[in-house]
Amino acid sequence: MKPQIRILSYSILFFLYLISTPIILKIGEKLKTDPFTTLGFGYAIFNIIYAFIALKWRPMLNILYAIAIATLALFLALKFTNLHLFFEYDPYQVKTAILANAVFAIIFWEIAYQLKKKLTK
Repeated sequence: MKPQIRILSYSILFFLYLISTPIILKIGEKLKTDPFTTLGFGYAIFNIIYAFIALKWRPMLNILYAIAIATLALFLALKFTNLHLFFEYDPYQVKTAILANAVFAIIFWEIAYQLKKKLTK
């Protein structure tokens, strides 16, 4: 995959994370579920779709990578917000968590892509 295509797909994934987070949280409120569980499930679905479009490995491997990346990115985003680095700009750390989650997911997808590239040569 060309670098321009990867950058475009990462940009789309980033904006999808930003736009869909309030929608996923509203769905979680209606279902009366834990917000972290709802976000994790929603992000896992986006990552599964992205895995089938971008990685094109075997289906089970795509699903495992997508779930692992969604879980790890959400966990690291929550740990990143505990650092309170942007507390004066975002007192509740919500925007920081959403942005950190999107950035971590993109970093992990690039790592997965580079691994795939190395293993297929």
